[in-house]
Amino acid sequence: MTMETVDLRSDTVTRPTPAMRRAMAVAEVGDDLFGEDPTVRALEDRLAGLFGFGGALFVPSGVMANQIALRLLVAPGQEVVCDAEAHILAHEEGSPARYGGIQTRTVPGERGLLGADELEAVLRPGNAYTVGTRAVALEQTHTRGGGAVYPVETLRAIRRVTRGSGVSVHIDGARIWNAHTATGTPLAEYGAPVADTLSVCLSKGLGAPVGSVLLTAAEHLPTARSLRHGLGGGMRQSGILAAAGLHALDHHLERMAEDHTHAAVLATGLRDAGCAVRPQETNVVLVDTPDAEEVVAGAARERVLVTAPGPRTVRLVTHLGVGRQACRRAVGVLAALMGEGRRTRGVPASAGHAQQWKESEVA
Repeated sequence: MTMETVDLRSDTVTRPTPAMRRAMAVAEVGDDLFGEDPTVRALEDRLAGLFGFGGALFVPSGVMANQIALRLLVAPGQEVVCDAEAHILAHEEGSPARYGGIQTRTVPGERGLLGADELEAVLRPGNAYTVGTRAVALEQTHTRGGGAVYPVETLRAIRRVTRGSGVSVHIDGARIWNAHTATGTPLAEYGAPVADTLSVCLSKGLGAPVGSVLLTAAEHLPTARSLRHGLGGGMRQSGILAAAGLHALDHHLERMAEDHTHAAVLATGLRDAGCAVRPQETNVVLVDTPDAEEVVAGAARERVLVTAPGPRTVRLVTHLGVGRQACRRAVGVLAALMGEGRRTRGVPASAGHAQQWKESEVA
């Protein structure tokens, strides 16, 4: 009997449930570029309300949402400050510079999270001889930080610092649903009170097949629509896709606590086997190991799929497509590859031959 594949590469591998497909099939649609798709409007209005923003824009991907947001906040030749491992740097094809002429400056964060004091020390007002900081970009939860959650108190402190400096805040909230699930913080507190723009993803933990939504002030929507069109993101009868997002909000948000429980099963099981597991807060588990690509290949032979975000780090991500039993099987396979006697304790992800290594992570 063939074993079922356990796919822990990313929460992007989820597929629409039968109920979600039915919702998509019966969605009322219109031409979104004419502003006539009622299902898209319903999704945008709902998310704007949840996070306290005046406007929202449905886009094909989180990368597009992030890049539109940065161009709303930062002019060509100006600067955005972010964590050194930020998604907008590591996984977006150099788009701030390529499409926006935006300079990026990085600050190393603890598990990807920045503090108000360290940001206050690096923000530059700008003058005739110095590039000015115009925005700070944060990530909630932090992908390469292992799903680390920004405490809402930290976000409020950063907002106070940036407001006092005339600097805007963008939050890449691709996994903001996981932060909400882990902490119980109301979505509204993660939104407009702490950010000028926010991107939220529908195709990760929520399990929709496509799409993200950019949240911003209502007066910025015309420019945001223009930028979306220029990036090739204008869609027509996209209510079919928006319906999946609405269904996910209704049926998949509350169940996300299961993903965190399953991630804890992975983290605990691997730690008990002697693996060097980093702290786990949400649905992402990072494990240090001497040869990550060898582990990825060995696990794949046993039909357990994981990724390597660094030459000495293995990543596992839980989602609605994997349950407790599948996670336990993954623990057995991975423990045999990385357990006591098979790895070096505490090997930093940046050590060794990082320069020669080819990244395999799906963000």
